[in-house]
Amino acid sequence: MENSPIEVSVEGGVATVLINRPERKNALSVAAANGLADAWERIEAEATVSVAILTSADCGVFSAGLDLKEAAEIARNEGVDILSKMRDPFHDTMRACRKPIIAAMTGSLMAGGMMLALNCDLRVGLKGTKIGITEVKIGRGSPWAAPALWMLPQPILMEIVLTGDLMPIERLHDYGFTNYLEDTPNLVRERARDLARRIASAAPLSVVAAKASVRATMNLGCAGGLEEGKRLHEVVYASQDAIEGPRAFAEKRAPVWQGR
Repeated sequence: MENSPIEVSVEGGVATVLINRPERKNALSVAAANGLADAWERIEAEATVSVAILTSADCGVFSAGLDLKEAAEIARNEGVDILSKMRDPFHDTMRACRKPIIAAMTGSLMAGGMMLALNCDLRVGLKGTKIGITEVKIGRGSPWAAPALWMLPQPILMEIVLTGDLMPIERLHDYGFTNYLEDTPNLVRERARDLARRIASAAPLSVVAAKASVRATMNLGCAGGLEEGKRLHEVVYASQDAIEGPRAFAEKRAPVWQGR
């Protein structure tokens, strides 16, 4: 039996979610996929968590995506597709999380590993690794790749989804897909932790509204996104934190956020 394919730890307002399946290139088994859904639900519910980091055990691969060996076993033994065994196969719970998620990509990523990266708000990658959406090479699908149109030029995304080839991460970084590239896995995680600490120190209501506004604009377009952004920020402007921020600035001290 596999033990703890997903590990979650919380420190200083930062939750770290670890995919711990290095022996299978951090591929997503049924247990791992369901564990991720549990993790995002926990992070969404915990008031002490402001931001999350998604990373994985070091093995040269951040995540290989779907566990194809387990998929073949389930199809052979039970006659069903592996996705039917996952309670959130397209990771909608992760995408719906209101709190920022940072991908600390300590290796190459492909297929469902790319899906996880797309669902993150910030991405830190490892130099010398590769990225791809390999579904066309194995007869699967990538309906979850649609948000990549807001992150990559359309011809580049078409090349990725139509060929299934892996691209050097440096090429995608040049298009703005990643925020930072680092030299080692430890430096990737260190950079992600630094970003997380900076987010965790900010006004929590403002952070949640900022993420929601950007996501709303992706969904609704510019005009609709602007109107939705105003609505989302009503709670921010009416909060005690909106008073505390300017007061702390005037008094030359660090603000004490209340999240209300």
